[in-house]
Amino acid sequence: MQGCPGSRMQSFEKRDSGTTEDITGKRPSELRQWPIQMHLVSPQAPYFEKSDVLLAADCVPFALADFHRDHLKGNTLAIACPKLDSGQEIYIEKIRALVDEARINTLTAMIMQVPCCSGLLAIAKQGLERAERKIPLKVVVVSLQGEVLSEQWA
Repeated sequence: MQGCPGSRMQSFEKRDSGTTEDITGKRPSELRQWPIQMHLVSPQAPYFEKSDVLLAADCVPFALADFHRDHLKGNTLAIACPKLDSGQEIYIEKIRALVDEARINTLTAMIMQVPCCSGLLAIAKQGLERAERKIPLKVVVVSLQGEVLSEQWA
């Protein structure tokens, strides 16, 4: 396979350490696959099949201290920035494909409280509207200080 090695699909084996923290207080990553950037993810990747997908705005994991433990664990991840990313029509089609072809179970959109971030929720909703299958959408809004402001099924 040619191209950027950072774009190569990879599944990560779940590590069962028996605990989520070792004695030093370090926690293992809960990331289950690579790539994660929406332009690079493939809805045909086996790790998306029948999974719960977390679509997070790029800033969310930096603001939310326990992102891995509280939100990423058990989910397949895609990230995007509705303000800076171009070609967002591709995102809508990928969400549709995740629903209809990968047959994902749920979609959670995690966005920041800033107005531009609501664009990611709009993208998620448009993708779901174009899909033949209907699945639940959860919306999580995070403050700039890293607090979950709201979490609800849309």
